[in-house]
Amino acid sequence: MLKLVYLCALLFLPITGFSENAEEVKQLAEKGNALGQAKLASLYLLGRDGFEKDDKLAAIWMEKAANQGLVDAQVVMAALYDRGMGVLANRDIATKWYEKAAAQGHPTSLAILGKNDTAKGSVQFNYQAMRLSASKSIPAEYAKKLLTTK
Repeated sequence: MLKLVYLCALLFLPITGFSENAEEVKQLAEKGNALGQAKLASLYLLGRDGFEKDDKLAAIWMEKAANQGLVDAQVVMAALYDRGMGVLANRDIATKWYEKAAAQGHPTSLAILGKNDTAKGSVQFNYQAMRLSASKSIPAEYAKKLLTTK
């Protein structure tokens, strides 16, 4: 029981390893830095460090980073389009973003598209269910990851 309480408490702690302050991130983003744009989008996605949660602004900034080839931003954009978070839901556009990330060897995108080794084998797997599940967890999990990326 104590372990469960400890784990729950960890969920509410601020992100560790986030070295820049929010103003520095915003300045980097505005200067066109892809990682800065993805971090700013993450702040909007999570509603952290003085930024109100705003899926539309998050999508705008994340797309800027994704267009510069930042693979994690491409995966987040795919999930945002799959879910219709901050953008109109569009499975075709989501698939294009997953394909861009998969072209860079991103394992989750390859799996979602059924292009990994498991998909080529005889294992039966419901990729549609995996994609739906992934699109629910990717935005927040990748936002946390991006904020700790240096």
